[in-house]
Amino acid sequence: MPAQPTAMTPSTPPPRLILASSSSYRKELLSRLRLPFEVAAPDIDESPLPRETPSATALRLAQAKAAAILARHPGSLVIGSDQVATLDEVQIGKPGDHANALRQLQTMRGRRVVFHTALCLLDGRAGAPAAQLEDIQTVVTVRDLPDAELDAYLRLEQPYDCAGSAKNEGLGIAILEKIESTDPTALTGLPLIALTGMLRRAGVAFFSA
Repeated sequence: MPAQPTAMTPSTPPPRLILASSSSYRKELLSRLRLPFEVAAPDIDESPLPRETPSATALRLAQAKAAAILARHPGSLVIGSDQVATLDEVQIGKPGDHANALRQLQTMRGRRVVFHTALCLLDGRAGAPAAQLEDIQTVVTVRDLPDAELDAYLRLEQPYDCAGSAKNEGLGIAILEKIESTDPTALTGLPLIALTGMLRRAGVAFFSA
């Protein structure tokens, strides 16, 4: 059930907003909203559970990240996000090195990869935190490119910390054929359309009347 809006008056100080992430990509995306916020890195186990669906993994981890930071900063608004990439419903993790990244891209080329980007907003101002959760799905079609091009791309951008081995916000866009999503920033890691809706429901104002 969606969290109810939190009433705010002109005299009410804005809530403390914290991004529960160590990702520079998510930090840059959140800064686009021009809201004051802090960043805190959660320390959680991000391993999927046995028989857990990709969507369930992403949603669980997004909420766990937000909850870990809220426990350290009670009364705050905390944003958690997590992304799981899947091919034929099998999770694709971060490659970690060049060889793994090349194998990922070789497997993905010419095919459609589904990215589950889960978002959680925890509002700790009313005692027991009210959670807003959403999974935004993005379908990416990877170009059918030869090994030499895939290898050259990886050596230039080195996207070894990205699930799916490609940064759509960088040179990786050149190896993608199509991106299908209702939220264009979801693939980069923080769905801003969904997030602004959550923040509005929490009483956050973006524009002065």
